[in-house]
Amino acid sequence: MNKEELYPIKFNPIFKYRLWGGNKLKTNLNKDYLGENIGESWEISDVKGDETLVSNGNLKGQTLKDLITTYKVDFVGKKVYEEFGTDFPILIKFIDAEAPLSIQVHPSNELAKERHNSFGKNEMWYVMGADKDAELIVGFNSEMNQDNYKKHLNDNTILEVLHHEKVSKGDAFYIPTGRVHAIGAGVLLAEIQQTSDVTYRIYDYKRKDKVTGKERELHTELAVDAIDFKRYNNYKSDYEKAINTSNVLVHSPYFKTNFINISGTLIKDYSNLDSFVIYMCVSGSLELLHNKQSYHLNIGETILLPAKISTVELFSESSEILEIFF
Repeated sequence: MNKEELYPIKFNPIFKYRLWGGNKLKTNLNKDYLGENIGESWEISDVKGDETLVSNGNLKGQTLKDLITTYKVDFVGKKVYEEFGTDFPILIKFIDAEAPLSIQVHPSNELAKERHNSFGKNEMWYVMGADKDAELIVGFNSEMNQDNYKKHLNDNTILEVLHHEKVSKGDAFYIPTGRVHAIGAGVLLAEIQQTSDVTYRIYDYKRKDKVTGKERELHTELAVDAIDFKRYNNYKSDYEKAINTSNVLVHSPYFKTNFINISGTLIKDYSNLDSFVIYMCVSGSLELLHNKQSYHLNIGETILLPAKISTVELFSESSEILEIFF
């Protein structure tokens, strides 16, 4: 395959039923799917069994693994290819929580490798919309230790010692492994995370799954060793919203995310960046120009720029995107 064929790539999302899911992925983000209670749209995924397929251009139907195998550093960049080979390191989602998610925690890279032969799951949230009084749960609201935590879990009072934070559009949170967390009812958000599907469920409101009729499995013992019990003063990520520039949102060892508020024309030069770039449109719509081709991106859509692409031109009367790279 001719490596000159690389271009900005879109993927067919994979839609996931969740017992807490709603219909905002359809009504707010214009996703096209059948079924009810769709809670997640996996936009770009290399998770085994849930690989997204290219939806546009002459690479249509290929997976991320296919593309990395063919294009190597031209697709992901030198440092990513050297560290991950044909594995793609980031998983991109939109999430609609009509009901609250379970209280959960993700294991570290070390624990996940040892127990599941998987990456850990460091992630971040960008809130795209929130109903009145909608909240997220992030971390603890008081100093905690393992014994105290177990007591609250056994007494069914765990919600009382967790940090509840009311949220609105534009709020962002980094969720490192070990941090107890949950998305509350009425929140629509973009999620960027390591490529991993390992989650330990701590508490689930004694809900029964509509499909099985049973309460969902809890991972009480696995979770205890994974939790960071420290209380932090602030869980929200502060960032600037300057127009037509990449405002640092969350930069971690596992992914970097910037916020770009586009008004008019913006030229992005990635010639010094050794990585692919992903755009998630979180408000409005824009046109992306590359090699005399135009690509349209609406709210709720995602596009990937292979590492070989050095320059793109973005145009919008008014839009907001997340810019993600490794």
